[in-house]
Amino acid sequence: MRISLPAAALACCTTTALLIHPAVAAADNPVAPAQRTSAGGGSVTSVALTPGGRVAPRVTRAFELLGVVWDGSPSALAGGSVRVRTRDAVTGRWSDWHTLEADAVDGPDATPHGATAPLWAGRSNGVAVDVRPGPAGLPRGLRVELVDPGQGAAPVDAQTLPERPAGPAVPAAPRPGIVTRAGWGADESIREQGFVYTGAVRVTFVHHTATATDYACDDAPRVIRSIYQYHVQSNGWRDIGYNFLVDRCGTVYEGRAGGVDQPVLGAHTLGFNTNSSGIAAIGTYSSDSPPQELQDGLAKISAWKLGLTGRTADGTYQLTSGSDASRYPKGTVVDFDAVSGHRDGVATECPGDALYARLPAIRGTAAGLQG
Repeated sequence: MRISLPAAALACCTTTALLIHPAVAAADNPVAPAQRTSAGGGSVTSVALTPGGRVAPRVTRAFELLGVVWDGSPSALAGGSVRVRTRDAVTGRWSDWHTLEADAVDGPDATPHGATAPLWAGRSNGVAVDVRPGPAGLPRGLRVELVDPGQGAAPVDAQTLPERPAGPAVPAAPRPGIVTRAGWGADESIREQGFVYTGAVRVTFVHHTATATDYACDDAPRVIRSIYQYHVQSNGWRDIGYNFLVDRCGTVYEGRAGGVDQPVLGAHTLGFNTNSSGIAAIGTYSSDSPPQELQDGLAKISAWKLGLTGRTADGTYQLTSGSDASRYPKGTVVDFDAVSGHRDGVATECPGDALYARLPAIRGTAAGLQG
Protein backbone atom coordinates (compact mmCIF):
# COMPACT_ATOMS: atom_id res chain seq x y z
CA MET A 1 0.00 0.00 0.00
CA ARG A 2 1.39 3.41 -0.93
CA ILE A 3 1.09 6.02 1.82
CA SER A 4 1.36 9.74 1.19
CA LEU A 5 1.23 12.91 3.21
CA PRO A 6 0.36 16.49 2.14
CA ALA A 7 3.16 18.21 0.26
CA ALA A 8 5.20 20.75 2.14
CA ALA A 9 5.56 24.26 0.78
CA LEU A 10 8.63 24.63 -1.43
CA ALA A 11 11.26 26.59 0.49
CA CYS A 12 14.50 28.21 -0.59
CA CYS A 13 17.32 25.67 -0.44
CA THR A 14 20.87 26.37 0.68
CA THR A 15 22.12 22.78 0.87
CA THR A 16 20.72 19.95 -1.21
CA ALA A 17 21.82 16.30 -1.27
CA LEU A 18 20.33 13.48 -3.30
CA LEU A 19 21.39 10.18 -1.82
CA ILE A 20 22.24 7.18 -3.93
CA HIS A 21 22.76 3.44 -3.74
CA PRO A 22 26.43 2.64 -2.93
CA ALA A 23 26.76 0.55 -6.10
CA VAL A 24 25.84 3.53 -8.29
CA ALA A 25 28.20 6.45 -8.94
CA ALA A 26 30.30 5.77 -5.85
CA ALA A 27 32.69 8.55 -6.79
CA ASP A 28 29.85 11.08 -6.39
CA ASN A 29 29.20 9.96 -2.81
CA PRO A 30 32.51 9.23 -1.11
CA VAL A 31 31.02 8.35 2.30
CA ALA A 32 29.84 4.72 2.14
CA PRO A 33 26.51 3.94 3.80
CA ALA A 34 26.65 2.11 7.14
CA GLN A 35 24.02 -0.52 7.82
CA ARG A 36 22.78 -1.88 11.16
CA THR A 37 20.57 -4.94 11.18
CA SER A 38 17.89 -6.35 13.48
CA ALA A 39 16.01 -9.63 13.71
CA GLY A 40 13.48 -10.50 11.06
CA GLY A 41 15.33 -8.76 8.26
CA GLY A 42 15.08 -5.22 9.66
CA SER A 43 17.85 -2.72 9.02
CA VAL A 44 18.85 0.91 9.38
CA THR A 45 21.06 2.34 6.65
CA SER A 46 22.90 5.58 7.43
CA VAL A 47 23.97 7.73 4.47
CA ALA A 48 25.96 10.95 4.88
CA LEU A 49 24.65 14.05 3.12
CA THR A 50 26.94 15.59 0.53
CA PRO A 51 27.19 19.24 1.63
CA GLY A 52 27.04 21.85 -1.06
CA GLY A 53 26.47 19.41 -3.91
CA ARG A 54 23.69 17.80 -5.88
CA VAL A 55 23.48 14.23 -7.18
CA ALA A 56 20.82 13.16 -9.69
CA PRO A 57 18.08 11.06 -8.04
CA ARG A 58 19.01 7.39 -7.91
CA VAL A 59 17.88 4.34 -5.97
CA THR A 60 18.86 3.39 -2.41
CA ARG A 61 18.33 0.24 -0.41
CA ALA A 62 14.66 -0.44 0.28
CA PHE A 63 13.20 1.31 3.34
CA GLU A 64 9.86 2.39 4.80
CA LEU A 65 10.69 5.13 7.33
CA LEU A 66 13.38 7.79 7.35
CA GLY A 67 14.73 10.69 9.39
CA VAL A 68 17.73 13.02 9.45
CA VAL A 69 20.30 12.90 12.26
CA TRP A 70 23.31 15.09 13.11
CA ASP A 71 26.13 15.35 15.65
CA GLY A 72 26.15 17.87 18.46
CA SER A 73 23.34 19.87 20.00
CA PRO A 74 19.75 18.71 19.35
CA SER A 75 18.88 22.38 18.76
CA ALA A 76 21.60 22.93 16.13
CA LEU A 77 19.02 23.19 13.34
CA ALA A 78 16.72 25.55 15.22
CA GLY A 79 15.34 28.07 12.76
CA GLY A 80 16.22 25.87 9.81
CA SER A 81 14.29 23.22 7.92
CA VAL A 82 14.66 19.69 6.62
CA ARG A 83 12.72 18.42 3.60
CA VAL A 84 12.73 14.98 2.01
CA ARG A 85 11.36 13.25 -1.07
CA THR A 86 11.06 9.49 -1.53
CA ARG A 87 10.80 7.17 -4.53
CA ASP A 88 8.03 4.55 -4.62
CA ALA A 89 9.66 1.11 -4.84
CA VAL A 90 6.80 -0.25 -6.97
CA THR A 91 5.95 2.59 -9.36
CA GLY A 92 9.26 4.48 -9.37
CA ARG A 93 7.40 7.77 -8.89
CA TRP A 94 8.84 10.46 -6.64
CA SER A 95 6.73 11.97 -3.88
CA ASP A 96 6.26 15.66 -3.20
CA TRP A 97 8.57 17.33 -0.69
CA HIS A 98 7.75 16.65 2.98
CA THR A 99 9.01 18.81 5.86
CA LEU A 100 10.40 17.00 8.90
CA GLU A 101 10.10 18.55 12.35
CA ALA A 102 13.66 19.40 13.34
CA ASP A 103 13.14 20.74 16.87
CA ALA A 104 14.23 18.65 19.86
CA VAL A 105 10.85 18.27 21.55
CA ASP A 106 10.82 14.65 22.61
CA GLY A 107 13.38 12.14 23.75
CA PRO A 108 15.41 11.67 26.91
CA ASP A 109 16.20 14.75 28.99
CA ALA A 110 19.87 14.24 28.05
CA THR A 111 19.70 13.69 24.28
CA PRO A 112 22.91 12.27 22.71
CA HIS A 113 22.59 14.18 19.41
CA GLY A 114 20.07 15.85 17.13
CA ALA A 115 17.42 14.16 15.04
CA THR A 116 14.25 15.06 13.17
CA ALA A 117 10.92 13.40 13.69
CA PRO A 118 10.69 10.36 11.41
CA LEU A 119 8.57 10.08 8.26
CA TRP A 120 6.73 6.88 7.31
CA ALA A 121 7.01 6.70 3.53
CA GLY A 122 5.83 3.19 2.71
CA ARG A 123 7.98 0.87 0.61
CA SER A 124 10.57 3.13 -1.03
CA ASN A 125 13.94 2.80 -2.71
CA GLY A 126 15.09 6.34 -3.35
CA VAL A 127 15.46 9.53 -1.31
CA ALA A 128 16.32 13.22 -1.66
CA VAL A 129 17.14 15.53 1.24
CA ASP A 130 17.05 19.34 1.32
CA VAL A 131 18.47 21.04 4.44
CA ARG A 132 18.15 24.75 5.11
CA PRO A 133 20.36 25.83 8.03
CA GLY A 134 19.28 28.04 10.89
CA PRO A 135 21.34 30.88 12.38
CA ALA A 136 23.95 28.42 13.68
CA GLY A 137 24.65 27.03 10.21
CA LEU A 138 24.69 23.40 9.24
CA PRO A 139 25.56 20.97 12.04
CA ARG A 140 28.29 18.37 11.64
CA GLY A 141 27.58 14.79 10.68
CA LEU A 142 24.32 15.32 8.80
CA ARG A 143 23.01 11.97 7.62
CA VAL A 144 19.76 10.39 6.60
CA GLU A 145 18.65 7.17 8.28
CA LEU A 146 16.68 4.73 6.12
CA VAL A 147 14.71 2.18 8.17
CA ASP A 148 13.44 -1.16 6.89
CA PRO A 149 11.28 -2.79 9.60
CA GLY A 150 11.60 -6.28 8.11
CA GLN A 151 9.26 -9.01 9.31
CA GLY A 152 10.08 -8.58 12.99
CA ALA A 153 11.59 -10.94 15.53
CA ALA A 154 9.88 -14.30 16.03
CA PRO A 155 7.66 -14.06 19.14
CA VAL A 156 8.89 -15.98 22.17
CA ASP A 157 6.42 -14.62 24.74
CA ALA A 158 2.71 -13.92 24.87
CA GLN A 159 1.69 -11.67 22.01
CA THR A 160 -1.36 -10.08 23.66
CA LEU A 161 -2.26 -9.26 27.26
CA PRO A 162 -6.04 -9.78 27.42
CA GLU A 163 -8.42 -7.26 28.91
CA ARG A 164 -8.61 -7.59 32.68
CA PRO A 165 -11.30 -6.27 35.06
CA ALA A 166 -10.49 -3.36 37.33
CA GLY A 167 -8.61 -4.20 40.52
CA PRO A 168 -9.17 -2.89 44.03
CA ALA A 169 -7.54 0.49 43.49
CA VAL A 170 -9.79 3.56 43.68
CA PRO A 171 -10.19 5.04 41.12
CA ALA A 172 -9.69 1.99 38.92
CA ALA A 173 -10.43 1.06 35.32
CA PRO A 174 -10.22 -2.24 33.43
CA ARG A 175 -6.93 -2.99 31.73
CA PRO A 176 -7.50 -2.91 27.97
CA GLY A 177 -6.11 -5.64 25.77
CA ILE A 178 -2.47 -4.78 25.00
CA VAL A 179 -0.37 -6.12 22.14
CA THR A 180 2.99 -6.95 23.70
CA ARG A 181 6.41 -6.17 22.27
CA ALA A 182 6.57 -9.80 21.12
CA GLY A 183 3.26 -9.19 19.35
CA TRP A 184 4.65 -6.38 17.21
CA GLY A 185 7.97 -8.15 16.61
CA ALA A 186 10.42 -6.13 18.70
CA ASP A 187 14.02 -7.29 18.45
CA GLU A 188 14.98 -7.18 22.14
CA SER A 189 18.70 -7.49 21.35
CA ILE A 190 19.04 -3.93 20.00
CA ARG A 191 17.81 -2.07 23.08
CA GLU A 192 19.60 -1.57 26.40
CA GLN A 193 18.83 -4.58 28.56
CA GLY A 194 18.24 -2.84 31.89
CA PHE A 195 15.17 -0.86 32.90
CA VAL A 196 14.82 2.56 34.54
CA TYR A 197 11.81 3.37 36.71
CA THR A 198 10.47 6.64 38.11
CA GLY A 199 8.03 7.49 40.86
CA ALA A 200 4.30 6.90 40.51
CA VAL A 201 2.74 7.95 37.19
CA ARG A 202 0.72 11.14 37.68
CA VAL A 203 0.17 12.29 34.09
CA THR A 204 -0.19 10.69 30.68
CA PHE A 205 1.08 12.75 27.74
CA VAL A 206 -0.75 12.16 24.45
CA HIS A 207 1.36 12.34 21.28
CA HIS A 208 0.96 11.64 17.60
CA THR A 209 3.78 9.90 15.74
CA ALA A 210 3.60 12.40 12.83
CA THR A 211 3.61 9.46 10.43
CA ALA A 212 1.00 8.64 7.78
CA THR A 213 -2.63 8.47 8.90
CA ASP A 214 -4.20 6.39 6.12
CA TYR A 215 -2.40 3.17 7.00
CA ALA A 216 -4.04 -0.25 7.27
CA CYS A 217 -4.22 -1.27 10.92
CA ASP A 218 -2.47 -4.52 10.00
CA ASP A 219 0.54 -2.33 9.13
CA ALA A 220 0.74 -0.75 12.60
CA PRO A 221 3.35 -3.28 13.87
CA ARG A 222 5.61 -2.37 10.91
CA VAL A 223 5.28 1.33 11.76
CA ILE A 224 6.08 0.64 15.43
CA ARG A 225 9.12 -1.50 14.56
CA SER A 226 10.37 1.29 12.30
CA ILE A 227 9.97 3.93 15.02
CA TYR A 228 11.66 1.57 17.51
CA GLN A 229 14.65 1.03 15.22
CA TYR A 230 14.92 4.77 14.49
CA HIS A 231 14.78 5.70 18.19
CA VAL A 232 17.38 3.09 19.19
CA GLN A 233 19.70 2.59 16.21
CA SER A 234 19.57 6.13 14.80
CA ASN A 235 18.88 8.38 17.80
CA GLY A 236 20.87 6.33 20.29
CA TRP A 237 18.04 6.02 22.85
CA ARG A 238 17.88 3.04 25.18
CA ASP A 239 14.51 1.88 23.73
CA ILE A 240 11.48 3.22 21.88
CA GLY A 241 10.51 6.56 23.42
CA TYR A 242 6.79 5.95 24.02
CA ASN A 243 5.37 3.83 26.83
CA PHE A 244 2.32 2.89 24.76
CA LEU A 245 1.02 3.37 21.22
CA VAL A 246 -2.54 3.24 19.88
CA ASP A 247 -3.48 2.66 16.23
CA ARG A 248 -6.41 4.13 14.30
CA CYS A 249 -8.51 1.02 15.07
CA GLY A 250 -8.07 1.52 18.83
CA THR A 251 -5.58 -1.31 19.41
CA VAL A 252 -3.16 -0.60 22.27
CA TYR A 253 0.50 -1.63 21.97
CA GLU A 254 3.19 -1.96 24.62
CA GLY A 255 5.98 0.53 23.99
CA ARG A 256 9.11 0.82 26.13
CA ALA A 257 10.02 -2.43 27.87
CA GLY A 258 9.96 -2.88 31.64
CA GLY A 259 6.37 -3.86 32.43
CA VAL A 260 3.12 -2.23 31.34
CA ASP A 261 2.02 -1.89 34.97
CA GLN A 262 5.34 -0.33 36.06
CA PRO A 263 6.38 3.37 36.03
CA VAL A 264 8.93 2.91 33.23
CA LEU A 265 10.96 6.04 32.40
CA GLY A 266 10.15 6.96 28.80
CA ALA A 267 11.66 9.43 26.32
CA HIS A 268 8.61 11.27 25.01
CA THR A 269 8.19 14.71 26.61
CA LEU A 270 11.46 16.56 27.07
CA GLY A 271 11.70 17.72 30.68
CA PHE A 272 8.69 15.76 31.90
CA ASN A 273 9.58 12.11 31.36
CA THR A 274 9.68 11.48 35.12
CA ASN A 275 6.43 10.42 36.84
CA SER A 276 4.57 10.36 33.54
CA SER A 277 3.68 7.97 30.74
CA GLY A 278 3.83 8.76 27.01
CA ILE A 279 1.02 7.44 24.80
CA ALA A 280 1.37 7.92 21.04
CA ALA A 281 -1.47 7.93 18.53
CA ILE A 282 -0.10 6.40 15.32
CA GLY A 283 -0.68 8.95 12.57
CA THR A 284 -0.73 12.71 12.03
CA TYR A 285 -3.70 14.54 13.52
CA SER A 286 -3.00 18.17 12.72
CA SER A 287 -6.06 18.43 10.47
CA ASP A 288 -7.12 14.79 10.07
CA SER A 289 -9.81 13.97 12.61
CA PRO A 290 -8.78 11.16 14.99
CA PRO A 291 -11.14 8.16 14.62
CA GLN A 292 -13.40 7.47 17.57
CA GLU A 293 -11.77 4.06 18.00
CA LEU A 294 -8.41 5.79 18.44
CA GLN A 295 -9.84 8.20 20.99
CA ASP A 296 -11.39 5.32 22.90
CA GLY A 297 -8.07 3.46 22.93
CA LEU A 298 -6.28 6.53 24.32
CA ALA A 299 -8.95 6.88 27.01
CA LYS A 300 -8.77 3.21 28.01
CA ILE A 301 -5.02 3.03 28.44
CA SER A 302 -4.90 6.42 30.22
CA ALA A 303 -7.68 5.45 32.62
CA TRP A 304 -6.02 2.15 33.51
CA LYS A 305 -2.48 3.53 33.82
CA LEU A 306 -3.52 6.48 36.00
CA GLY A 307 -5.81 4.30 38.10
CA LEU A 308 -2.90 2.03 39.07
CA THR A 309 -1.61 4.84 41.30
CA GLY A 310 -4.98 6.25 42.35
CA ARG A 311 -4.97 9.22 39.96
CA THR A 312 -8.25 10.41 38.49
CA ALA A 313 -8.24 10.97 34.74
CA ASP A 314 -10.01 14.33 35.14
CA GLY A 315 -7.70 15.53 37.92
CA THR A 316 -4.71 17.88 37.96
CA TYR A 317 -1.25 16.85 39.14
CA GLN A 318 2.18 18.41 39.52
CA LEU A 319 5.38 17.54 37.67
CA THR A 320 8.80 19.18 37.94
CA SER A 321 10.59 20.27 34.78
CA GLY A 322 13.83 18.41 34.17
CA SER A 323 15.06 20.49 31.23
CA ASP A 324 15.41 24.15 30.28
CA ALA A 325 14.49 23.08 26.72
CA SER A 326 10.89 22.44 27.80
CA ARG A 327 8.28 25.18 28.12
CA TYR A 328 9.41 25.70 31.72
CA PRO A 329 12.90 26.23 33.21
CA LYS A 330 14.44 23.23 34.89
CA GLY A 331 13.15 22.88 38.46
CA THR A 332 9.80 24.60 37.80
CA VAL A 333 6.81 22.83 39.36
CA VAL A 334 3.96 22.73 36.83
CA ASP A 335 0.29 21.77 37.16
CA PHE A 336 -0.87 19.40 34.38
CA ASP A 337 -4.17 17.81 33.53
CA ALA A 338 -3.91 14.08 34.23
CA VAL A 339 -4.37 13.51 30.50
CA SER A 340 -2.31 16.20 28.77
CA GLY A 341 -0.95 16.82 25.29
CA HIS A 342 2.72 16.82 24.36
CA ARG A 343 2.47 20.55 23.59
CA ASP A 344 1.48 21.28 27.19
CA GLY A 345 5.06 20.52 28.26
CA VAL A 346 7.11 21.37 25.18
CA ALA A 347 6.89 23.93 22.35
CA THR A 348 5.55 21.64 19.63
CA GLU A 349 2.44 21.14 17.49
CA CYS A 350 2.15 17.55 18.76
CA PRO A 351 -0.34 15.85 19.10
CA GLY A 352 -1.83 17.97 16.32
CA ASP A 353 -4.68 20.48 16.57
CA ALA A 354 -7.41 17.96 15.73
CA LEU A 355 -6.37 15.45 18.39
CA TYR A 356 -5.53 18.10 20.98
CA ALA A 357 -9.06 19.47 20.63
CA ARG A 358 -10.41 16.03 21.59
CA LEU A 359 -8.43 15.73 24.83
CA PRO A 360 -11.25 17.08 27.04
CA ALA A 361 -13.57 14.38 25.66
CA ILE A 362 -10.88 11.72 26.09
CA ARG A 363 -10.40 12.82 29.72
CA GLY A 364 -14.14 12.54 30.29
CA THR A 365 -14.29 9.06 28.79
CA ALA A 366 -11.28 7.94 30.84
CA ALA A 367 -12.79 9.32 34.05
CA GLY A 368 -16.03 7.46 33.28
CA LEU A 369 -14.09 4.20 32.89
CA GLN A 370 -12.59 4.76 36.33
CA GLY A 371 -16.04 4.89 37.87
